[in-house]
Amino acid sequence: MYNKVILVGNLTRDIELRYTQGGMAIANTAIATSRKFTVNGEKKEEVCFVDITFFARSAEIANQYLRKGSKILVEGRLNFDQWVDQNGQKRSKHSVVVETMQMLDSKGDSQNSGNYSPGQSQTTQQGGYADQQPQSYREPASTQQQPSYGQNKQMPQSSSIPEIDIDEDEIPF
Repeated sequence: MYNKVILVGNLTRDIELRYTQGGMAIANTAIATSRKFTVNGEKKEEVCFVDITFFARSAEIANQYLRKGSKILVEGRLNFDQWVDQNGQKRSKHSVVVETMQMLDSKGDSQNSGNYSPGQSQTTQQGGYADQQPQSYREPASTQQQPSYGQNKQMPQSSSIPEIDIDEDEIPF
């Protein structure tokens, strides 16, 4: 079975960050995506709002750099949540558990105080499909051994993450 969702849109609210008793960060927000289409010569736009959840270091980075209105690309898995509300009614909704993200705002376009450079996307990952993704989309694992290059030599740059320049009008969905 395969469960993968890719969304590009803007955050509809600021990140809500909390921590579990075990110390793991969990961040919740929502993303708005839109599609433009024409019906009988009339241009229309349809907006879809989707709740998204970040875990671990991804949650902390999202909380640090993202705000309401931030443009972001997320990849993750669709999750079905069920609960009983205060009135005893069964409730449910679909949401996306984020496995990777790319911040699409440049530093000048956002109100963020983050350290990422304009034109560069920062990628974060957590669990799930990370082992199945191409190496160029993955963060360097902190457990990997880094070679020693001596005192005066600099480490070579690791393979850079490809820059994605997405124009909303070019997205086919």
